[in-house]
Amino acid sequence: MKVYIKFDFNTVCNKILEEKLAESQIKHRNLGFGEVEFLEKVSQEKLRFFRNSLQSYGIEIVENQKAILIQKIKDAVVDLVFNEDIAINVKTSVYLAEKLELSYGHLSNLFSEVTYTSIENFIILQKIERAKQLILSNQLSLTEIAFQLNYSSVAHLSSQFKNTTGITPSAFQRIIKKRKENTSKN
Repeated sequence: MKVYIKFDFNTVCNKILEEKLAESQIKHRNLGFGEVEFLEKVSQEKLRFFRNSLQSYGIEIVENQKAILIQKIKDAVVDLVFNEDIAINVKTSVYLAEKLELSYGHLSNLFSEVTYTSIENFIILQKIERAKQLILSNQLSLTEIAFQLNYSSVAHLSSQFKNTTGITPSAFQRIIKKRKENTSKN
């Protein structure tokens, strides 16, 4: 039997962080967006234990200031695209500048310098991942998905989806449908 699982990335990461901080016996305050403030001086041994316990989940402590800001940009974009409580029709440049309290030009230049890609490309990748999730959930039409992800049309979504994945959203839907049918026969 095969089951499909839907999850909220931010909730999962916060739960893991809380569990690992508790295991490490570190007094802390969660500031959100992957930021944690330690409320006590943490020994190197506790910090090493905490760092190692996160590694198996692909989570790491970021210590370089540029890397921290890049991670904040990525987290803000992911939150914008995946959090249904945030209106995605806000202009991304305005959202990021206000959220991170820095000019968008500075954020954009730094992001490109460090990641060798643009914030816009990162946003497209995140929107396509979100579109895949929404297609998999089979609750919305492509028109509704395009609207929810702030695309001007289904054609625009389809174009970016195909440029990113190599197939159209409709082809992706057909593949998923066929896999579900084959799974249910077995």
